[in-house]
Formats: sequence, structure tokens, C-alpha cells
Amino acid sequence: MGKYSEHHSRSPVAVIGGGIIGLATAWQLAKRGADVSLFERHTTGRGASWVAAGMLAPLSEVGFEDEDFLRIGRESLSLYPRFLDELKKDSDSEVVLDTRGTLMIGLDRDDAERLRRLHVFREQLGLPVKWLSGTEAREIEPLISPRTSSAIWIPDDHQVNNQALVDALKIAFEKCGGTLYENRPVSAIQTDNGRATGVLNDDGDVKATSVIVAAGCWSRKLNGIPKELLPPVRPVKGQIITLRSDGTYELSHVVRAPDAYLLPKGDGRVLLGASEEEMGFDTTITAGPIYKLLERGWEAVPSIYDLEVEKIEAGLRPGSRDHDPIVGETSIEGLYYATGHYRHGILLAPITAYEMSGLILDGRSSELFAPFKPGRFVPPGKQSAVS
Repeated sequence: MGKYSEHHSRSPVAVIGGGIIGLATAWQLAKRGADVSLFERHTTGRGASWVAAGMLAPLSEVGFEDEDFLRIGRESLSLYPRFLDELKKDSDSEVVLDTRGTLMIGLDRDDAERLRRLHVFREQLGLPVKWLSGTEAREIEPLISPRTSSAIWIPDDHQVNNQALVDALKIAFEKCGGTLYENRPVSAIQTDNGRATGVLNDDGDVKATSVIVAAGCWSRKLNGIPKELLPPVRPVKGQIITLRSDGTYELSHVVRAPDAYLLPKGDGRVLLGASEEEMGFDTTITAGPIYKLLERGWEAVPSIYDLEVEKIEAGLRPGSRDHDPIVGETSIEGLYYATGHYRHGILLAPITAYEMSGLILDGRSSELFAPFKPGRFVPPGKQSAVS
């Protein structure tokens, strides 16, 4: 396993990708004294990280076979106060953790049966959730539909302003001595005798002792290493609507309904999302998914009918083959992956950044990341490094 000693803490690190995972990881490495260069193909933080809703919701989003994700998600959420405190000191920018909680609501009998199964599962895991009648749910959030039949109250799921977060991370990274290269796509990873030695872009080659691939859905578009060792990450399109209130609309909590969610951002914006589409790298705004989001959102919170549609955006989530992140060192010494975070890049940014900095600088890895190592996708007999 590649690692630095204190004597070599200024050995160069190249980070490929300037979304939230790349930025957070690069910042933590630079903060600890590494010589970090970050390469972003477009503008830093303006991809999926910018279009995201900013939910920190491991309790809402855990599925019936997602207990590994739940553990890592809850741990990352618990790290957020420390993460944001460090970020404020390094960026002089305050990003506030919104702790108002989430309501998962059902509107009919089928929804109630689905919610009941989800509630029982969460109770079996010992999660702090509460079953509510429709009347009780409307006492917490009066703007939800009078048709609401039942709900799950999840007070420990939070949210954050993801756009403010990525901007603060960029500032912190550069203030800690990192070097940012925007509009500098990396075309290849350079290797020599089974280890990573740098990256190649239009300006030439850049030497590095460690290379971190954090390029989101573009992580598989890199040359220089065998195809079977590339991370199996694909783009999953998501369309999201920003609604604007005039001040009379005061949704107080995140509301999750079947096939839609609504997030009040505290500044007059309400985010309504999000579609999930297997459309390759296409980011065209299309009528069908937007119609469905508006319909589902209106069914859950009827008063959105009169809100201004401020904008509609589309982003490309990096989905791995099993929809879990791919984090850790590869079989090529000095080459690391921090990609495939899918819907959870904002949530998992703190724990991924601390994991990667600890792995590269100290040679240590948390057992929480054991299920998410890159090698789980590599066929037997194909683990050997390149020459």
C-alpha cells in the first residue's frame, strides 16, 4: 500500500475531478501538507454536485439490502459538524447544517402499506424514526396534502446548501496550498512498472506519487490502464426543478412522497426532484420527467401550484454497477478511486475525504470502507497491475 512518511508529506498528489468528492479529498490532503494538484474538465463544482439537492439522508434512503451504506452514511453525517467547522476556518465561509428533519408521507392505502414496511425495517435496525397518522403528520408540516394517510418522521436526516459547500471547498483547497487546474481534462493516467506516476493532459504530463480518480461519471473515460481495472461507473441523469416562493409559502421540513421530494432551502427556494434516467451523457431537459415531478410534488404539497418555476436543471450522477461508492487503492500502486457515489456524494463527502487522506498519508483505512473497495469488481486473475 502506498503511503507517505512525514518526511515525504510534500510528495505530489494528482486529483482528477473537481466535484464535491474531489474537492473535499484534495482539501483534506492539502490541509495536511500534501502537494496537491486538482484537475477539473470544466468548472469546479458545477456538475452533479451543483445540481444536487443537498440532502444528508441516510435514514430516509436506506433500502432493505443497504446496511453497509447505512453505516457509512450515518458515520459521515455525524462527521458533518466537524467537517463544516474545519471548512469555516480554512475558507472564511460558513455553511450551515439544516437539521429540520424529514417527513416520508403516503397518500393512499398502497403508500401506507409501503411506508409500514419501511418503518418496521428501520425500527428493526434501531433507527430513531416515528410512525405518524395523517393528522399527526400535518401537525408537523401543515402544507402537506389533506390526503396524507400516514407518515414516517425522521428527525435525524438533515440537509445542506450544496452550492455554498462546493464554493467553500474550492476556497479552502487553494488557501491550504492546493493548485487548481480548471478546464484541464485529464486524458490518461501514467504508470511505470506497476505503479501510477502521474497524469497526462493537453499541457503535457504531470508527475505524481499518488493519483486519485474522483471524476464522477467520467471516471471510466481515462486511458492508460487496462479496461478491466477501470471503475464500472456510468452516468445516471437526474432532472430537478427549483421553485421560488414569494414569502407566503413556508414549507418547514423536507417532504418525501412517492417518486418525488421537496426541500425548502431557507432562502425562498424549494427544490423538487428528481428523475432517474439511464440516458448516457445526455443532459437535455425533457417534458415527461418534469411533468411527473410537478404532478407528484403537487399531490404531496398542493400549494406549490402557485410557485414560480425559477429553473430546471439536469445533472449526471455517477452510478456504479451496484450503486455503492468505489473508494480505495487499486491493484496499481499509487492509484486510488473515490468515485461512484451516485445519489450520495454530498452526504459521503466528509467520510470519503477523511478516508482518502488517511489512506494516502498514513496508510490506514476504516473498516467501514471494506465493502466499497475497487477490487470487488475486478474479475479473478485480472488484479495484477500494469507494467
